[in-house]
Amino acid sequence: MDVIKLGGSLSRSDALVNCLDAVEKNYQGRAAVIVPGGGAFADQVRLAQQYWRFDDNTAHHMALLAMQQMALMFKGLKQDFVIAPTVAAIRDQLGRQKIVIWSPDISELDKAGIRASWDITSDSLAAWLAKTLSATELILIKSAAIDAGFSLHQLSEQDIVDKAFCDFVAEAAFTTRVINAQSCGG
Repeated sequence: MDVIKLGGSLSRSDALVNCLDAVEKNYQGRAAVIVPGGGAFADQVRLAQQYWRFDDNTAHHMALLAMQQMALMFKGLKQDFVIAPTVAAIRDQLGRQKIVIWSPDISELDKAGIRASWDITSDSLAAWLAKTLSATELILIKSAAIDAGFSLHQLSEQDIVDKAFCDFVAEAAFTTRVINAQSCGG
């Protein structure tokens, strides 16, 4: 089973539909979970927090709602995909041979002890989910140019993956790839 994180910035171009189409084509009858980035919805949370200066825990919960909004948008684009909010619901849908879109449950992540910080974005949450589900591979699809020679630490230093990502994938049993959305074709 693979976990595929689609960066929120993909929603600003046709790359999003191309990547969703590629997942649909490549994962027919295979287990896959899509993790949506927060996109413009998360950007609005950042702006609101800067302006209103509310705490990181509130911003973290609002950013999770941003991911939930993107999950709904993905479902609107791919009616045959299913949305699942919890690890148990994901496992149930994967057993039914469905491509699953994760709409993260705030209370489940709070219980897991996920720290409220902008250093932890949907990248790290995808890694947490991949580890929790015992995924084979985690694929992060980004709109940014990806230097294939860069390590995950270098990608973090370049702000291509979040600051906490390397900690979340440390000692992971799954492989990790970070690729540009142009790899989806279209």
